[in-house]
Amino acid sequence: MVLPFSSVEAFSINISEKHELFRRAVREFMERDVAPYVEKGEKEGTVPKEVLEKAKEIGLYGVAVPEQYGGQGGDTLMTAIAQEEISRVWASLSTRISVGGLFMTPILLFGNEEQKKKYVTPVARGDKVAAFANTEPVAGSDVAGIQTVAKKINGKYVINGRKIFITNGGIADYYVVTARTSPPEPNARWKGISMFIVEREWKGVKVLNRIETMGLRASNTAELAFEDVEVPAENLLGEEGNGFKYAMATFDRTRVGVAAQGVGVAQAALERMVTYSTQRFAFQSPLIGFQMVQEKIAESLTEVNTARLLTYWAANLFDRGLENEAIVAASMAKLYATDIAEKVAIRAITVHGGYGVATSTGVERLLRDVEVMRIYEGANDIQKLVILRETARRLLGIKM
Repeated sequence: MVLPFSSVEAFSINISEKHELFRRAVREFMERDVAPYVEKGEKEGTVPKEVLEKAKEIGLYGVAVPEQYGGQGGDTLMTAIAQEEISRVWASLSTRISVGGLFMTPILLFGNEEQKKKYVTPVARGDKVAAFANTEPVAGSDVAGIQTVAKKINGKYVINGRKIFITNGGIADYYVVTARTSPPEPNARWKGISMFIVEREWKGVKVLNRIETMGLRASNTAELAFEDVEVPAENLLGEEGNGFKYAMATFDRTRVGVAAQGVGVAQAALERMVTYSTQRFAFQSPLIGFQMVQEKIAESLTEVNTARLLTYWAANLFDRGLENEAIVAASMAKLYATDIAEKVAIRAITVHGGYGVATSTGVERLLRDVEVMRIYEGANDIQKLVILRETARRLLGIKM
């Protein structure tokens, strides 16, 4: 055992020319068609329709979704590469797109054929907007603590509850919603949670307000209310009572995308630090000539590329079908990549001096964006628990 992995065979990454060609295509798209809109979009708090339509044209909404459901038929690594390259230019757009994947993943994993065709296809094509409504005012990292209730009445489920910090919440056409269909058991609080597909236009679905956040300002984050929302029985996802397991399985797979977002932000900060330090002079010498700046760049180069390798590796483990290995690797990647992005962003701000804290340069935005990434889809402290518990299970055969 190579703690916590089974063998050294797990430590490999299969990257093809196809992946590199895809990366170049996404980078070209972001620099040519998206970059000019970033500053305006951040100020107005929205992603312009022109950008969303262009992203739709090149198939960014369903990169890893099977072609039969409107996607591109790519793999997890391609999705990670896309999230990295999008975040390098505009993390808000990356979040806007990636949440569609958060919605589609549980349906692809646990939904029936009719649900996949009806709900995954339009989201993968970019025709519909989707969100994952799980977090509540009293239940964030503690998913088992959700209080939204779904009661089965006359063959339908009636949902009542509130959800908060829901990305795409105010603009979504569809939601995956977690709700309790039975009370929690004393020693198994996770039991009794179910998952449903809910449409925005249904009576009782309400957007209470938009939540302004310090970062990802062009991403729509909202608080939702579900008041006597009638959901057809066919919109129950999978089996009743298994919603907690479905949510955990979903986060396990989408978490690597957040790691990739962190890599993208870190790469952007690194590039800006290098560019500025070669162009800016102090005491008749370029900044890059000073040892303290050189150290910041060298450390950042090492850490950004380490984060990239870790993220690509986690993605590749999923693609190889090594799910148990991939889950802990994804937690490691999310923890490390977003923490490193924070460090590199701070270094970039420091090297830029006064320009680093000026909103007009966009350098400080990188730090604000990554602070959100360190919290959503499982806060980094939670990732540490996942890593520790998985290691204890494999090494000692115990649950923590």
